[in-house]
Amino acid sequence: RDLKYSSICKEMALFLSVTAYQVTAYQGPALPIHHASRSGIVSMETTEDLKVLAKELNPVLGFWDPLQLSGMDIYGMGEEGTVGWLRHAEIKHGRVAMAAFVGYCVQANGIHFPWSISSTMSYADIAAISSPAAQWDAVPTAGKLQIIGTIGLLEWFGESTYALEQSGEKHYMKGGKPGFYPSLKTAGIPHPVPFDLYNPFGLQSGMSEEKKAAALKAEINNGRLAMLGIMGFMSASKGLYVPIMMSPAITAPYSGEVMAPFAASDVTLPLVADMLKWPFF
Repeated sequence: RDLKYSSICKEMALFLSVTAYQVTAYQGPALPIHHASRSGIVSMETTEDLKVLAKELNPVLGFWDPLQLSGMDIYGMGEEGTVGWLRHAEIKHGRVAMAAFVGYCVQANGIHFPWSISSTMSYADIAAISSPAAQWDAVPTAGKLQIIGTIGLLEWFGESTYALEQSGEKHYMKGGKPGFYPSLKTAGIPHPVPFDLYNPFGLQSGMSEEKKAAALKAEINNGRLAMLGIMGFMSASKGLYVPIMMSPAITAPYSGEVMAPFAASDVTLPLVADMLKWPFF
């Protein structure tokens, strides 16, 4: 594997760490800590709160909303519900992007599990394929469905009013904390769940609300950087010039569509063959 690419990944990881430190250390006017409780008393954020948060996250850029998303009325929930939706969406997208960025680095460097994915294919077989996007295409259709189905279940669980209430929270559009994910242990799942998605080892249990708020700001900034990073990786894999990411490990030609969840190997699924006939696929 290309050593320059490994160096790029290390440099990006270091930059993420520095960003986290800088944001945590920055002492601006703190936002009020908004939280929901079982008593039903809630406090929600407004566009003005967004402007304060924007200055804390990036004092140079500040509040930047060229599409006027904060002025929308999403699902008829009013300003506070819309702000809750936007805040939760950014936090979630940032978390997914951070996982995708790390996953891309791992896959592009040939790191894999030592066992087999099926009776005819091993993880080593998939890792031998040059591009991480092509590696996804090589995953058997059944494996893709399991992954997508699991993500769908986790998404549904995170939106569940019952699951949120069992964790003492409300929906983020109705007074809950943006970015909060309910506990898998308290929602009545009919089999033991040893770990939660958030704080699986209990390391953050003693953190104060103020420290959690500071950590969340660092997470938002890191998520923004990761969104740029993963899109840069995918753009470079399609032959576009992306500064600091031009390495053979990244720019290995990929003829597929990076935004398509299925490929030619999945035409047994309904509508996939028709999808692949579209001009942009």
